[in-house]
Amino acid sequence: MKQRFFTLFALVISSMAIAIAGEIDRQALVGRNNPHVQTMDALSSLSVGNGEFAYTVDATGLQSFPAHYAKGVPLGTQSQWAWHCFPNPDNLRREETLVDFDFHHGHKEVYATKAGSSQRSLAAYDWYRENPHRLHLGIIGFDFDSGVSPQSVANIHQTLNLWTGTINSHFSIGKDAYHVATTCHPQLDMIAVKTHTKARTPIAFRFAYPTGAHSDDACDWQKSNLHTTTIVEIDSHHAVLKRQLDATTYYVTVTWQGKAAFNTKGSHYFSLTPADDELCFTALFTREKPQQGNIPDFQATSRLSSAHWKQFWTSGAAVDFSHCSDPRASELERRVVLSQYLLAIQSAGSTPPQETGLTYNSWFGKFHLEMIYWHQAWLPLWNHADLLKRTLKWYHHAEPIAREIAQRQGFNGVRWMKMTDPSAVEAPSNVGSFLIWQQPHLIHLAELVYRTSPSKEFLEEYYPMVEQTATFMADFVTYDKKNKRYTLRGFIPAQETLKADETINAPFELSYWHFALKLAQKWRERMQRPRNRQWDLIISRLSPLAYDEEKRYLAAETAIDTYRDIRFTSDHMAVLGALGILPMNPLVRQEYMQNTLDWVWKNWNWDKTWGWDYPMTAMCAARLGDRDKAVGALLMNNRTNTYLVSGHNYQDERLRLYLPGNGGLLTAIALMCAGWDGCSGRNPGFPDDGTWDVRWEGLHPLP
Repeated sequence: MKQRFFTLFALVISSMAIAIAGEIDRQALVGRNNPHVQTMDALSSLSVGNGEFAYTVDATGLQSFPAHYAKGVPLGTQSQWAWHCFPNPDNLRREETLVDFDFHHGHKEVYATKAGSSQRSLAAYDWYRENPHRLHLGIIGFDFDSGVSPQSVANIHQTLNLWTGTINSHFSIGKDAYHVATTCHPQLDMIAVKTHTKARTPIAFRFAYPTGAHSDDACDWQKSNLHTTTIVEIDSHHAVLKRQLDATTYYVTVTWQGKAAFNTKGSHYFSLTPADDELCFTALFTREKPQQGNIPDFQATSRLSSAHWKQFWTSGAAVDFSHCSDPRASELERRVVLSQYLLAIQSAGSTPPQETGLTYNSWFGKFHLEMIYWHQAWLPLWNHADLLKRTLKWYHHAEPIAREIAQRQGFNGVRWMKMTDPSAVEAPSNVGSFLIWQQPHLIHLAELVYRTSPSKEFLEEYYPMVEQTATFMADFVTYDKKNKRYTLRGFIPAQETLKADETINAPFELSYWHFALKLAQKWRERMQRPRNRQWDLIISRLSPLAYDEEKRYLAAETAIDTYRDIRFTSDHMAVLGALGILPMNPLVRQEYMQNTLDWVWKNWNWDKTWGWDYPMTAMCAARLGDRDKAVGALLMNNRTNTYLVSGHNYQDERLRLYLPGNGGLLTAIALMCAGWDGCSGRNPGFPDDGTWDVRWEGLHPLP
């Protein structure tokens, strides 16, 4: 009987997920949005990858000019497993970053942050933020003569074929023409390359020590004495390099077809020189030395890549804007198609992604759990729930540490950390340690996966974490006896300009608590367990959103100067997330949210926003029925809403790419096309004046 219920539910959801006005030509849709590069622009690098590994190239199809791109979109080679720690000779301890706080929850709370001003405590804070940091695994590019510069490269015609996952690069240097095909194996951390040039230019393999910097390409070329690169195996068609950086070891296996010579040119500098005009080679990066003879060649890898990407594009959802007459539609389609590719190669791995994916380091290469919603909520909505499942499994590993965090702060359940790495250990922060909006994400994302393919097995796997996540949320609220309501206090909200010791009842967090606790109750019922009475009491008595005399919602109940103080009208306009990311709930009044949206639209400090603020605004507008603003938000002409030729969402000189903006765009598009529970009609987020004939298939509605 249970199985029949799950099957019936799955069929209902599948039928809701299809709204097709004629079958979409997937290959044509993808192909017309292939990126084309014709200059050595530092912001125009392109990448291949598979979610676990990515390799980013310049206009030569390789990493020939990394210095030229270092301040643009850098030429990274990164993997989910590749991390490094600097030595800790002073034995700095995590306990030295812990500080006691009293946020009026009735007990002491211990947070990982700056613990005083002593030299040792500051050193501990810095060390545990910087370590571990993500590694750049190696630069692989043409070994041009010293006189060849980026300006020497002419006649550039480079295309990323999204349908096959291959970058085809054509250029010339002097009289010599070059043709390069670059691809990535869909399962291995390996690139495969074919070059053709009569110049027979060697391929250089160079390796740097990590910088440990907050935001950079992670390559320090001045510390060659602190690491080693050793040839441990070599013959006529392959060479294995062993990399040793302090306690970190990994291997690079280079294989090639035909005649070529592999030579040492420096302590961390090697070259592969072809004997013929054409050279095919692969470079595999592994934690352990691989077995010889099991490495696919270029041709096999190309076939596997083509099959992988065809399956990706045909199995997921598709949105076709080619029938729209609004002149902005083609740009929106470009962003949507490229965002799918970028997120699949950068933000769909076995651990949550960092903001800059696998291209270059930001926040030391660490990832932020409050951003996982923006990176990956789109996946089940676009029929790629399997990719989100791959990442969600990491939460099982993180759960014991999240439980420890809750316990040391005096709470039951698990409190998910904000800034971390594959180990799941919390990085200290003056802001991140006090955020809470990452807490409901596990419940929300698990629900999105379940809705696309309901199964008893998935419920049983994730219910314990759903329950423990909700247990913390219920324990974190405080009861206001005077007003007979539950409040949220002692946290920094998503709008990070507010302070933890001053903020009570930020609107997005209140709505998210209401939404997630209701979902947790639904999960209990699915598991045939009684509803939790305390959760129901909290749901019924959570504080409504605070508003001013103009019936506009405040940044927090305590932020009475919301519309007069720049601190409350900068950064994320998180108030709009209370209805948009989330469905309507009893805490929100539609009229008041419309008033808030209208004011934000005209008066917000848009130059101080982030890439996901635009899709969040669009989602709020769509739920309110304000269709023009929904589209306008996605295409607003602001710096942080810029999308490069590659599709990357540019922010500023520090964050030249920002994948939460891409993920937010795809989530917003799903909402605007497929709608949400209780929504009637097609394309509820697009104007219905005939200019937005958006055709789609395979999308799932939001809750």
